[in-house]
Amino acid sequence: MSRLSASWIASLTALAAYGAGAAAAQTPPTAAKEESPPLKVSGSFRVRHETIDGQARAGFNSSDELINLRTRIAAEYDAGVLRFGGELYDSRAYHADAGTPLSTNEVNSLELVQAYVAADFDQPWGPGTKASVQAGRFTLNLGARRLVAADDFRNTTNGYTGIKLDGQWAGGVTATGIYVLPQIRRPDNFVSLSDNEVELDRETKALQLFGGLVTIPVSPDKAALQVSYFGLDERDQSDIATRDRDLDTFGLRYFREPAADTFDFDIEAFAQTGSVSASTVPAAASLDVSAQYLHAEAGYRWTSAWKPRIAFEYEYASGDETSGEYNRFDTLFGMRRAEIAPAGLYNSVGRANINSPGIRLEVEPSPAWDAFIGWKALWLASDTDAFSTTGVRDVTGSSGNFAGNQIDARVRYWLVPQTLRLETNLVYLAKGDFLKSAPNAPPSSNSFYAAFDITASF
Repeated sequence: MSRLSASWIASLTALAAYGAGAAAAQTPPTAAKEESPPLKVSGSFRVRHETIDGQARAGFNSSDELINLRTRIAAEYDAGVLRFGGELYDSRAYHADAGTPLSTNEVNSLELVQAYVAADFDQPWGPGTKASVQAGRFTLNLGARRLVAADDFRNTTNGYTGIKLDGQWAGGVTATGIYVLPQIRRPDNFVSLSDNEVELDRETKALQLFGGLVTIPVSPDKAALQVSYFGLDERDQSDIATRDRDLDTFGLRYFREPAADTFDFDIEAFAQTGSVSASTVPAAASLDVSAQYLHAEAGYRWTSAWKPRIAFEYEYASGDETSGEYNRFDTLFGMRRAEIAPAGLYNSVGRANINSPGIRLEVEPSPAWDAFIGWKALWLASDTDAFSTTGVRDVTGSSGNFAGNQIDARVRYWLVPQTLRLETNLVYLAKGDFLKSAPNAPPSSNSFYAAFDITASF
């Protein structure tokens, strides 16, 4: 667990040298405001070393380590009426063996995730209105990102191919609509992934995502109401057997963003219906879906030196019961790091079969660094389904429903502002009776996960 590869050390050395050079090259900003150039280019290179002891997921190494490298280069050209953009991702992982949970969440080598054309329209419906349309390949972050997101903590991201429409009306009402084909990351077998092989991602009408959301300001104190709907239509492909998900997810959110000396809140509920196959076997029976999700959060931020914010949180995502319906909530393409837990080698807790109250403390002592620490108590919503994303299950329900206590912390520090940043993520999972006694629970100790990042940006 303590060994570091030569490539890891070389990467750190190169990044440190890059940061030193960037710091030396920085000059005070000029008073004159320059016109924005038509061509904008940006990018980043991130190195992450992550380790885990006491893996909670079934079927993997009890202890493991992985080195992730991620390079991003993005460009956008504003031609006046139209904007043309693209973004290249190169996500690679090293030091995996047969027991490592390596997947397309870690590896997607040399992929053009974005290649789009967009147009913006000023006052299409009168003063105070705006509209835009985007077509091609692009990333998406919609609403609170619980169903549709471009994951940033994860080594790879979610890409979508299709069309997106945005509108804004006088009074602050906004709306977004999408029809996209989620990009299927390739390759997806362990041998190819461990070799970081290059294979173009693909999109197909056998996997479609559509819908959107409307956000309405409802009070002078910046509270807002958000209504959403997303449909997912998935079918078998010639080389991919699926659960044939045909899902309709309806959402309602009431929220106020955190601000100084202000109470904030975020309550979002989803109801999910439709159908899903009982397994990936072509002749498997079709099951009706009835699943639910609730996020509730209330917090307060002070204006003292460290700008502390304390928040009480609650997550509920239904699990499958024995009723003949399918009750496990599907988070579609949502992110998890911002609210629940890291992905990567940990990846044990997500929006599925979870009943979890918690509390979080956030601080921002200066623009250079920020941190948080949080605690969650973890119960199963259904004691006959697998706990969250661990794969650990007791179909009899006799192993109880308490999975444990999770302590999660993150610290980020800018060595060179907006240029070179360090980040540390730590998670400790004190396993409860369920994760100790379920039939396929790993016979390991409590989980400890650590990830150390250094990111150079330009």
